[in-house]
Amino acid sequence: MVVDKKTSQVICTDFTNGKCHDFRLFKESKLGFKKSTKVVTDTGYQGVQKIHANSESPKKRKKKTPLTEEDKKRNAELASLRVSNEHVIGMIKRFKIVSDRYRNRRKRFGLRFNLIAGICNLELLK
Repeated sequence: MVVDKKTSQVICTDFTNGKCHDFRLFKESKLGFKKSTKVVTDTGYQGVQKIHANSESPKKRKKKTPLTEEDKKRNAELASLRVSNEHVIGMIKRFKIVSDRYRNRRKRFGLRFNLIAGICNLELLK
């Protein structure tokens, strides 16, 4: 899900059947951003810098080397930038389409998910 930072509205959605990692789905979707667009992701998107130069993701700690204080501060700054995205994700999860097992026709999942995203966008305009 792509969320606009200024308006907190859902811009784009993509999904797949079964289990698929978020970053793999991102790469397969061929979603393109302008070079000037800043992309802030979570730790699941390690390596997004190779695809989009103007992107940032938090640094993960390694097994034997903990994060430095600078890395921790940078991760906290990125987390504060992503708060609005997490609020939108939580808003969509309240509809239970993502958080619970989807038991309806898979063919209509995309339509229903986009409708819920539209409802959330409308709610954010108020």
